[in-house]
Amino acid sequence: MPTSFGKSLSLYCALLCGMTLVPATALAQPSRDDLSVQDLKRVEKVTQPTSDFTKAEAFENKSAGAPTSKKSVTSKSFSHSSANLPFKGERDFKLGNSLFKKIWVSSPSSTKASDGLGPLFNARSCQRCHLQDGRGHPPESNEDLATSMFLRLSVPPRTDAEKQAITTGTLLRIPEPTYGGQLQDQAVTGLPAEGKMRISYEEEVVELEGGESVSLRRPSYSVAELAYGNMDPEVMLSPRVAPPMIGLGLLEEIHEQDLLNLADPEDKDGDGISGKASLVLNPETGQKEIGRFGWKASNRNVHTQSVNAFAGDIGLSTPDLAAHWGDCTEKQPSCLSQPHGSQHNLGEGEAPQKVLDLVVFYSRNLAVPARRNVNDPTVLKGKELFYKSGCISCHKPKFVTRRDAAQKELAFQLIWPYSDLLLHDMGEGLSDNRPVGNATGREWRTPPLWGIGLTEKVNGHTNFLHDGRARNLLEAIIWHGGEAKQARDNVVAMSPEERKSLITFLESL
Repeated sequence: MPTSFGKSLSLYCALLCGMTLVPATALAQPSRDDLSVQDLKRVEKVTQPTSDFTKAEAFENKSAGAPTSKKSVTSKSFSHSSANLPFKGERDFKLGNSLFKKIWVSSPSSTKASDGLGPLFNARSCQRCHLQDGRGHPPESNEDLATSMFLRLSVPPRTDAEKQAITTGTLLRIPEPTYGGQLQDQAVTGLPAEGKMRISYEEEVVELEGGESVSLRRPSYSVAELAYGNMDPEVMLSPRVAPPMIGLGLLEEIHEQDLLNLADPEDKDGDGISGKASLVLNPETGQKEIGRFGWKASNRNVHTQSVNAFAGDIGLSTPDLAAHWGDCTEKQPSCLSQPHGSQHNLGEGEAPQKVLDLVVFYSRNLAVPARRNVNDPTVLKGKELFYKSGCISCHKPKFVTRRDAAQKELAFQLIWPYSDLLLHDMGEGLSDNRPVGNATGREWRTPPLWGIGLTEKVNGHTNFLHDGRARNLLEAIIWHGGEAKQARDNVVAMSPEERKSLITFLESL
């Protein structure tokens, strides 16, 4: 019996006997500095995993608390604003939305406020990667532009200076010397794109209990049509699809101590789960903070995530990152000779402060849709299986956000992201063999599951995991390894009817 399964049973028995069960490790854990003693007790009680699967929990249908969107399910379900925004917030959200969808053009142009694209880029707008504010997918064929998927590039640190930069956090990875931090498959007129991502798949069949099987596709990645010479022989490639945008502001407001209390990098409790926090340098304070965003949790907040996306994906500079030529390197002089779109009369950077602020506000306030069918018997059975199989060891169901959140609409909300935002070893099968910061090549951030059941409705596909290799939720589960192997094996051992219930629960999120 997996340890996490045993813990669920222990909690269940304790409740039946009228006992109050407090894990021994919790007694020594530091508490939050934003809560009174009374509030802390309330929060600890409400965020305990349930052991009653006969009915939905209180407020379970409101995945994001008061900001939850209650609008009808459509292809626009990831594009609504936080439900509790005031009038001014709605105005700023709509302005941010227009900028998120804005098509940028190369310089010089008559549309001065839209100058600055590239010169090398992956998309001409934020929306082109985050389609309908949702999940990206691999290209349909090698002839297609990747658009919502790209390749990260880096090389191992070699010099003492590079090794020191990684150790201190000044750099999270060493860019490939010629092609920079990611492969850009598009370019402005007159300039060649860097190259094309190539993907090939091998199918392998995994047998499941009950006579069922699932076919997994194992991807291999390479680069073709390189326009600026050969890549470094030690280059490390890592494919990434664009993740969904919903609930980012709420994830940002989970108290750091709640996340640190979940971390157990040395697996001191012996349960096989050894999540650790991604630690990212804050250049303003010189201190390391918890990374929460990106597949390796390498961005500490929505602002930083947006700044890096502007520069890397679209090739736009901001007041925080004066990269007028995006990801161009010194070995690409034809790229660096292109005109840029920064204009002092409009503000510093090609995406000036006001543009950046509105895009960040929009990104923080994309609402999580309400849960569906929370009291359906099949959903409840699937929920029980999800909990007792050990999935919640990493996909932590719920948190209460900071009471002192900078934006009051996001403060003190009971949310259900089903993630601990920590890094976990997911096994060799999912490894990209490419470290980022203190994340190894086998480690990935636990992705939030809220909204996952609406992926097909919003984006027209069911591709999951960091590179979209999984074509459905069951494939995504069976790819789990490393720390998640026991939970994965529990799913393999289920009856077909139980697996169907589990998937039905996930589709209700």
